[in-house]
Amino acid sequence: MPPRFFVDQALAQPGELSLPPAAARHVQVLRLQPGSAITLFDGQGGEWQAEVLAMGRSEVRVHLQTQQPVQRELAHAVTLALAMPANDRMDSLVEKATELGVRAIQPLMSERSVLRLNAERADKKVSHWRGVAIAACEQSGRTQLPEIAPVQTLAAWLAALPAAEAGQRRWLLSPTAAQPLAQLVQVAATRTLVLSGPEGGLSPAEEQAARERGFVAVQLGPRILRADTAPLAVLAWLALQNPA
Repeated sequence: MPPRFFVDQALAQPGELSLPPAAARHVQVLRLQPGSAITLFDGQGGEWQAEVLAMGRSEVRVHLQTQQPVQRELAHAVTLALAMPANDRMDSLVEKATELGVRAIQPLMSERSVLRLNAERADKKVSHWRGVAIAACEQSGRTQLPEIAPVQTLAAWLAALPAAEAGQRRWLLSPTAAQPLAQLVQVAATRTLVLSGPEGGLSPAEEQAARERGFVAVQLGPRILRADTAPLAVLAWLALQNPA
């Protein structure tokens, strides 16, 4: 299978193309040569077969050949709203969630969050996580990039959250007064918004605020899962129940 690369520009028709710097670097690192086959995608769906034409020190030119209207997205749109776990666990969470087919990720800071970011650091982190998601799309075969939303506080995000529309479920991952997942999945929906807390969980006040915005508490089982495990467990379950 030819190597896959994300191109941060619209791919519209066959012809010659100079790859953007990021994609060109990947081609050079792999030491591909003129005549090598590659696959390109622009994150909007579908992918293109292409051939390397010329390699330069900083430029790689390719020939776009044919577009393949492949569809590898989940039939069910899942958004993860996460109180960001500390250390590098958010990187791994973004990577695995992208592989599993998440539609969007909303990073949050809650009362008990260990990871707290000022505006400048938050912007840099979002840009970094977008790069993590791009790499996961390249590896997994996805043709659409998940949205990585700007970092917000949980309180501000909940306050601005519109009422749930028809077909949307809202789940709050919580061991307190929660219903088993197996019961809630019986409710028909085309979209699911999952809210998950940090290492110490959401505070009682935060859980109550979420319930007031239409979230239903969900329990995943008798064991307490880590902050970076619980949302992935739900996403994996939904991905298996609602394949592309």
